[in-house]
Amino acid sequence: MSEEKKRFIQEFVPGKQLTLSHLIANPDPDMFQKLGIQQAGALGILTLTPSETVIIAGDLATKAANVTIGFLDRFTGSLVIVGSVSEVEMAMEAINRFLSEQLGYTPAPITKS
Repeated sequence: MSEEKKRFIQEFVPGKQLTLSHLIANPDPDMFQKLGIQQAGALGILTLTPSETVIIAGDLATKAANVTIGFLDRFTGSLVIVGSVSEVEMAMEAINRFLSEQLGYTPAPITKS
């Protein structure tokens, strides 16, 4: 008797959305060390789909406000920006606005802690 092999098919169905948009106003200094980020300040954390969108978001952030990119991963869609609270918030608002109005993405509200 032959054993039937099972076949799994995995599909990626891209959505266009900003999944997470969170601002940490005063992160613990230890967090910067753990993340490997040299600069201290507020952190803006974003997750985007499709993942390559982080390249656009990183460019928008640095042009819209005085922030630096702490981390960018085009494979997972993760972006961390660093700067003052007001600058990080300004950058995140610019990202949300552009992706929503120009590219038709579903925006995420900016949450804060």
